[in-house]
Amino acid sequence: MNDFQDKLAVVFGGARDIGGAIAIELARRGAQVALSYHGSNPDEVVAAITTHGQKPYTQKVDALDMAAVRAFATSSAEQAGKKIAVLVNVVGGLVARKRMEEMDDAFWDHVMTLNTKSIFAITQAALPLMIDGSAIVNVSSQAGRDGGGAGGIAYAASKGALMSMTRGLAKELGSRRIRVNAVCPGLIATKFHDEFTKPEVRQRVAGMTPLGREGRAEEVANLVVYLASDAASFVNGANVDINGGLLFS
Repeated sequence: MNDFQDKLAVVFGGARDIGGAIAIELARRGAQVALSYHGSNPDEVVAAITTHGQKPYTQKVDALDMAAVRAFATSSAEQAGKKIAVLVNVVGGLVARKRMEEMDDAFWDHVMTLNTKSIFAITQAALPLMIDGSAIVNVSSQAGRDGGGAGGIAYAASKGALMSMTRGLAKELGSRRIRVNAVCPGLIATKFHDEFTKPEVRQRVAGMTPLGREGRAEEVANLVVYLASDAASFVNGANVDINGGLLFS
């Protein structure tokens, strides 16, 4: 299972939930992990990674600060003393549920900067530091396909943009054998939904899902790590759904 042995994996947003599960799974498979955090304490994820014999590099990064985002890519490679083999972009958020008439320019720009521009910035900074044959995996959302839930227009638009960015990058970077894919999670049991989704809505959506439940962060992590691995060597430009069968694309 050590398919990432001695490889540097950078997880942009790896302190909790899906990002944390991804960082831990990469470490379990032998990767040297660098992760960013901001509003969440990374100690639990760091402790879990340590049990796999790795000591992760952590850096507090405000995803709205493009200079800080770019610096994280550079410092990760410098601290590891090697180039980046895997970049996983998890950072993103709903920020708040607002209908069209409730949004102002500042809110729209905030969501787009957090969910799309930050991914542009770290990817641009990381590319000169990546080895040929490496992989980028973006975490988009089912909202990017179906428009999201009530008050989620800005979030859905930003995640749809990320899906298109994934396809464009896959074409552009193919000559370097850098594969770019994305995952599009549906209802996953995370703090995101604890904060923004009412329990009765979660129960209803889980009931509509063919598998009859919410997904787990570890299940998303397994898919991300597969896409980053050599086992997915001919998968490029894909936006892969993981939603228990609720939505087919």
